[in-house]
Amino acid sequence: MATEALIERILAAGDGPSSSAIDALHELLDDATIEASAMPKSVAEAARLVGLSTHTLRYYEQEGLVRPARNTSGYREYSALDLRRLVFLTRMRLSGMTMTDLKRYILLVEEGTGTIPERRRIMHDQQDRIRRQIRELGLALEITEYKIRVYDGHPEA
Repeated sequence: MATEALIERILAAGDGPSSSAIDALHELLDDATIEASAMPKSVAEAARLVGLSTHTLRYYEQEGLVRPARNTSGYREYSALDLRRLVFLTRMRLSGMTMTDLKRYILLVEEGTGTIPERRRIMHDQQDRIRRQIRELGLALEITEYKIRVYDGHPEA
């Protein structure tokens, strides 16, 4: 499936990740599924597709997280691989991964397969942070729901 269609499926997921969105995400993260014939996207098209500002895309480039090619006119052209990396970056930033950790992770990716053990450690650390956030958000939701019941006059419900 085309990178653009996969990204749209993932970002269109409603209340929670559906099995369809998760399947799309797995396919999106598999470099073997990148379509060679995909037309590159401009910075504006890429930004719109992944839900970021053009300023953020340029910042990510400045920080070395993504390196889009330039066309003969000097304009950025985001390939399917670049777009897939942007989806990864946006999900990691959304989950609270620091720019320092992201930069380290991307550097390791670019160094090759010998860095997989360290990349795995970074992902395990991130997984722990996300699970803690989920627990904290679960408690925040419980408090919110309790307050709503109190305001409706039914604290025991």
